[in-house]
Amino acid sequence: MTTKETARLVTKAEKLCAQRGARLTPARREVFEILADQTGAIGAYDLLDKLKSAVPNAKPPTIYRALDFLQEQGFVHKITSSNSYVLCSHFDHQHPVQMLICENCGAVQEIQSEGVYDALRKQAEDQGFRVESQTIEAHGICAECA
Repeated sequence: MTTKETARLVTKAEKLCAQRGARLTPARREVFEILADQTGAIGAYDLLDKLKSAVPNAKPPTIYRALDFLQEQGFVHKITSSNSYVLCSHFDHQHPVQMLICENCGAVQEIQSEGVYDALRKQAEDQGFRVESQTIEAHGICAECA
């Protein structure tokens, strides 16, 4: 991602935080920027290594607190299968999430398939279950690697 695009996303995140009464601290902002520059998902300890260039005394709790905050705000998605994180491409609104994860290069693409969510929600409701959030991970090979 370009520096200009990263700056645009940071500004957008700061505005949303201000509207919500949340605070994008320097460490949270730095983690957000690192995630914005990634082409794929990244693990917490790799994030920590990158964060240390800007915050030399950063420790694991620093990164996990920042990631928790960014997830709560909807800025970041956790890729459960790889225990890694990726910046949300539509963080200005809540939405069901489907992730396409390349097994070869690690690229992650976020898509929105409302039909998938609607079918899941309907089946869950038929079982008396209320879906509060949904993330689907699909693993395969991306167009670049195919």
